[in-house]
Amino acid sequence: MPGKTLMIQGTASSVGKSLLVAALCRIFRQNGVRVAPFKAQNMALNSYVTRDGGEMGRAQVVQAEAAGLEPTVDMNPVLLKPETDSRCQVIVRGRPVTSLSARDYFGRKLDLWPTVAEALDRLRAEYDLVVIEGAGSPAEINLRDKDIVNMRVARYANSPVLLVGDIDRGGVFASLVGTLELLLPEERALVRGLIVNKFRGDIRLLEPGLAMLEQRTGVPVLGVVPYVRDVGIAEEDSVALEGRRDGPAAGGAVDVAVIRLPHISNFDDFDPLEREVGVALRYVEDAASLGEPDLVVLPGTKTTVADLAHLRSSGLARRVIELSRAGTPVLGICGGYQLLGERIRDPEGVESPEPEVTALGLLPVETTFAREKRTCRVAGRVLAGRGLLGAAAGQPVAGYEIHVGETASRAAPGIRIERRQDAPADDLDGAVSANGLVAGTYLHGLFANTGLRRAILAWLAARKGQTLSFGEVATREAAYDRLAEAVRSSLDMRRVEAICGLE
Repeated sequence: MPGKTLMIQGTASSVGKSLLVAALCRIFRQNGVRVAPFKAQNMALNSYVTRDGGEMGRAQVVQAEAAGLEPTVDMNPVLLKPETDSRCQVIVRGRPVTSLSARDYFGRKLDLWPTVAEALDRLRAEYDLVVIEGAGSPAEINLRDKDIVNMRVARYANSPVLLVGDIDRGGVFASLVGTLELLLPEERALVRGLIVNKFRGDIRLLEPGLAMLEQRTGVPVLGVVPYVRDVGIAEEDSVALEGRRDGPAAGGAVDVAVIRLPHISNFDDFDPLEREVGVALRYVEDAASLGEPDLVVLPGTKTTVADLAHLRSSGLARRVIELSRAGTPVLGICGGYQLLGERIRDPEGVESPEPEVTALGLLPVETTFAREKRTCRVAGRVLAGRGLLGAAAGQPVAGYEIHVGETASRAAPGIRIERRQDAPADDLDGAVSANGLVAGTYLHGLFANTGLRRAILAWLAARKGQTLSFGEVATREAAYDRLAEAVRSSLDMRRVEAICGLE
């Protein structure tokens, strides 16, 4: 008998569906239920590499970890990685298959429905419960005919749906009522409960509205979830960076400035820095805000050449070069590493119509794009040397690669790769300038390595005559437990369990 399902849909994007699914996965796991997450189609530039080298959305990785599972591509069978405002790379079951315009993808989307249904069936065959996340809103009536992620999934699985609204944005009652009004009768019948998310304030002031909401819709409100923040769980979409401080850091903190590229990817690489006491992490969009940080980071990007043009037009390229020449350490990760080099070649037109462009010239490396994409997990050690990475010489490092193209270097490497996809390896990664102050690497997850992270931070602090005191490392397991407790105490979990048939 297939496992049961529970689907979380929202009145809009960014209402908190992903975190609620993660919380429910942890709660059900705590209750002894074998539970797995699922999202048919995800659009995100924060992605992850599975044990077998497949690529999937970061949100389902978080949810799988909350459920105590190794992530698999069945949990996110279709991943879209935007390349421009109207074009994206299409990744199916962990492998890139094509790049399409929005119009072309919309016309071919239903071709992917069998892949979606088969992935969900496999999960239901293995687990007691699958918690399914929708995307955007099910009330996007112009997209209904081609839907493969919201109500088509719910109807296929005959899954009860909990509809989530974001009160922090305002208009939560109108958004919940309006969404229900725009659903087809058979779709609305699947909605078994409402959740008000991201609440701040005195709930007694909200209660009359909740009573009117239930009376108007006939659907029970299952709870009001507080605005949960600082739980230490990776965000998936760059919208999460909105409102982050981008001005110079105050006081004596180690000031780390990440350049917020238009197509920034895998910015969760820097979450471990944000959780260290004495470190000010900020995302910078313009040259005027960059100031004089202790470390400049060029992060990953889905479109290296386009973001290089942005760096130049915004004045950030000139300012980063000036800072580097004045002795400020600069680190590039993945696409950021490619940006630090001398040239980027694209003979096959993988990313750009220009066969060759001149990069920032801070490292003696050259990158050549190719159509084949490398996605793999790696582990190794930091090599001895000077400067930024030299501060962490000998430290173990584990991470993952997601990139197209190869980079030829005339500089010393920064990392020796000893394992690749669980097989022994003896490869070199990255490049370090002669003075040790500019470094590049293809490894995402670099700062998740505690020894390496703290060695680099201590070196940065010492350069300005300071000492950092490191506290206890907060584990992701503890973060999932905190999130689960916040949601468990806010929802009527007995009714939730009854709705999905787990009384």
